[in-house]
Amino acid sequence: MTEQVSTLDAKSRKALERIQSRYPESDPLGCLPGVDPAKIPVHVAMIMDGNGRWAKQRGMPRIMGHQQGVKTVRTMLRACAEIGVEFLTLYSFSTENWSRPQEEIQGLMEMCVAYCEHEREALKENNVRVRVLGRREGMPSEALDALDTLVEATKDCTGITMCLAVNYGGRDEIVDAARSLAAQAADGTLDPQMIDATVFANELTTRGLPDPDLLIRTGGDFRVSNYLLWQISYAEIAVIDEQWPDFTRERFFELISDFAGRSRRFGNIDAQ
Repeated sequence: MTEQVSTLDAKSRKALERIQSRYPESDPLGCLPGVDPAKIPVHVAMIMDGNGRWAKQRGMPRIMGHQQGVKTVRTMLRACAEIGVEFLTLYSFSTENWSRPQEEIQGLMEMCVAYCEHEREALKENNVRVRVLGRREGMPSEALDALDTLVEATKDCTGITMCLAVNYGGRDEIVDAARSLAAQAADGTLDPQMIDATVFANELTTRGLPDPDLLIRTGGDFRVSNYLLWQISYAEIAVIDEQWPDFTRERFFELISDFAGRSRRFGNIDAQ
């Protein structure tokens, strides 16, 4: 470990110090040999696809795939903390998911309540702060109460922030932000000429969060499914065939290593 640190430049050492100050038990150099700590993503967003198909392939009800997927959430949280990822955003339930069979929707809402209640103490013990993204309208009161209780219980945690996108749709989020800004302009509290990307971003449910550096989609489908449309403008994207319940820590670290090797130009060229 000491030998590895000695080979790092000042920027990389600073990144390692930042990670280990936030996660004293982290070991990014051990988990990701050869990866510059400065190139570990700060924010990873995930589309957790394939739960239903995973269950169907095994002759199980779809809801059992979602239950198995909860175990993968735990695995990913631990893996992120091991390498110093600061924000993990999970596409838990989209606005389009309301069109699924009622039995599956009810099961997912019950799972949401159970997850919030059963995982609350473990999340606090592991210093995980929880945020919720998405519209509250249309959500069952039991699920909202459970989410609110979880957010309140973890508000003082200083480790990784886990954002749960529940009843979330990227287009709706953008429309809601535009409507809010229009109302402020109409009542005279906001000069329309002052609206820029920063002002607009502060009206989104992700206000205060850095944009995702890496978007991972399991299940093999090459689309973003109305997820974080504003925020992923310059995110690197990885689509893998593994379904969410089969997604492992080792595979995640492979994707992080691949991310670290990419050239992120943000519209510039490599020389810049």
